[in-house]
Amino acid sequence: MAIIYTIGFTKKSAETFFKLLQENNIKRVIDVRLNNSSQLAGFTKGPDLKYFLKTIGNIDYFHEEIFAPTKDILNGYKKGDIDWFTYEKEYENLMIERNILAYIEEKGESFWENACLLCSEETPNNCHRRLAVSEILSIYPELDVVHI
Repeated sequence: MAIIYTIGFTKKSAETFFKLLQENNIKRVIDVRLNNSSQLAGFTKGPDLKYFLKTIGNIDYFHEEIFAPTKDILNGYKKGDIDWFTYEKEYENLMIERNILAYIEEKGESFWENACLLCSEETPNNCHRRLAVSEILSIYPELDVVHI
């Protein structure tokens, strides 16, 4: 069974985070954050995370900003100017504008198998990583999704 995973790092220690990735045999982490270099990122700051993933678990790292929301969409939601339903619609429209389906298909199914989409949100419920994974599943519906 081919699986694609998602994970959020908030409220996870580095030990828990890396153990979860290793226990689930993650081959690559696909960072879908708009900003992977803020101080809030802690151990998941882009260059550091790439090093830790390779050193600790021999896991590849990709920062795929094509999946990230725009600053306007993200800030609108964080500030309460738009609700989650509006956020989802704006994100879906953004993915259409970016021709995300062609991008997903170009990467090929094997790229997504045992890959893990990374964002900061603790759960996938109100996180764009869940929306991004839905886009991937529209091309590769045989993949199962596991949120770790």
